[in-house]
Amino acid sequence: MIGRLRGVLLEKQPPQILWDVNGVGYDVSAPMTTFYELPATGSEIILHTHLAVSEHSHVLYGFLQESDRTLFRTLIKVSGVGPKLALAILSGMSADEFVGCVRSGDSAALTRLPGVGKKTAERLVVEMKDRLKDWQGATVSAEGVSQAITPATDSVKDAISALVSLGYKPQEASRMVSQIECDGLASEEIIRLALKSAAQ
Repeated sequence: MIGRLRGVLLEKQPPQILWDVNGVGYDVSAPMTTFYELPATGSEIILHTHLAVSEHSHVLYGFLQESDRTLFRTLIKVSGVGPKLALAILSGMSADEFVGCVRSGDSAALTRLPGVGKKTAERLVVEMKDRLKDWQGATVSAEGVSQAITPATDSVKDAISALVSLGYKPQEASRMVSQIECDGLASEEIIRLALKSAAQ
């Protein structure tokens, strides 16, 4: 199992990161909570990773905060929640926000996340409550300190593409982005605002 890697950030195209580790390019899927804290391309980063192996693929997931990986691993143990849905959940709200929803039994807030219906939200609340009783909250690693995000050349298109990858329908993703004043914003910021708006 690949658990932690240090390398140079080459490209960021939500939800994918291309990352050079000693000359090997790793294609890593990451939640938006990690994207919000990524430094500029060319910077060295350390990611906590999880390798998901299925019959058809091997997918490496990366997280700046170990607490995000811990929650990701806990989520995929829930019946009906796979890595893709777990990634969408961690993109729609922070780990601490999710834990807060579970502890307060707020399944309605969880249904606003892409791919989470009423039954899944209720199952998450029931199954996760005991598993998260010792949750201590997130700690940001030193490598995760935010730096200025360099705007993408076509940030609106990138944001829509990322939202579709997270489980939203193309029309819905376009509508979410169209409600935001996108001028001068990087795709990561557009996605953050779109997800925040959808959660209200």
